[in-house]
Order: sequence, then C-alpha cells, then structure tokens
Amino acid sequence: MVPRIASAHRVIAAPAAVIFDVLADPSRHPAIDGNNNLAGPTTGPRIRAVGEVFTADLTNGATRENHVVEFEEGRRIAWLPSEPGSTPPGHLWRWEVEPVDATSSRVVHTYDWTSLTDPNRVERARATTADRLSPSLDRLAALVEGGAPIGSE
Repeated sequence: MVPRIASAHRVIAAPAAVIFDVLADPSRHPAIDGNNNLAGPTTGPRIRAVGEVFTADLTNGATRENHVVEFEEGRRIAWLPSEPGSTPPGHLWRWEVEPVDATSSRVVHTYDWTSLTDPNRVERARATTADRLSPSLDRLAALVEGGAPIGSE
C-alpha cells in the first residue's frame, strides 16, 4: 500500500520568521514551486489566519482556490486546494517551520491525501512522494539563504 502522507525536510540557513514570511505570502509561491505547477503569481494578501483563501493559476491552465485550514504564525501553514467554487476534494499541502537556532530552521513540507475523495486525483496523489517535495525545499532555501531561486534565471 502506498503511504498517503509524503514529507520532506531540511535545515535552512535562515531565521524561522524570514522563511515563514515567504510561505505565508502567496505571491512568492511560484518562486518556491519545485515541480513547476504554478503558472504565475498567486493572488491574495499575506495569509494571517485559518479560513482565508488564495488563488493560484496552474501550468495546465486550471485555477485553484486554496483554503487555509491550519495556521500558526511563524510555525505552520496548510491549505486544501479546490476548483473555484467547489468543496476541496481532501488533499492538503502543509509547511512547518521550527527554529534550530537564531540563524537556521528545520522546514518540513508535507502532502497529505488521506482524506482525498476524488478518484480522478488518486494517480497524481500517489506520485507525490518525498522526492517530489524536496525541490520546493531547495528553492525555498535558495531564496531565503540569499541566492536567486533555482530556475528563476
């Protein structure tokens, strides 16, 4: 049986607050999208609470509304994507940030499809493994550690 939760993590040489500011700003998500799923700038103000919704245009031409379902300032943010105006089908994206010290943080990126209800999404969900999450961590690290995000040239 394929695990329905995939996670990747790494220590990033940046303070937790700096990292979290990137994660909570939807306009910065394309810069850290390691699988090139986002077609352009994501819309919406900086996320500050559960219940907020931000929109993303995907490279396949679709648009997604992302419903924030977990939020702890500086520590955790998670959302359920859905087609506009629809109930989310149950797959969740989560970022967690834990300070290691004043200048570095452990970041965990998780894809959880334990509650996925749409059978048409199962194949793609199965393919979203830790190896597919790691490039987003790498891009986040490149961005906040002072370099240009990978693939932004």
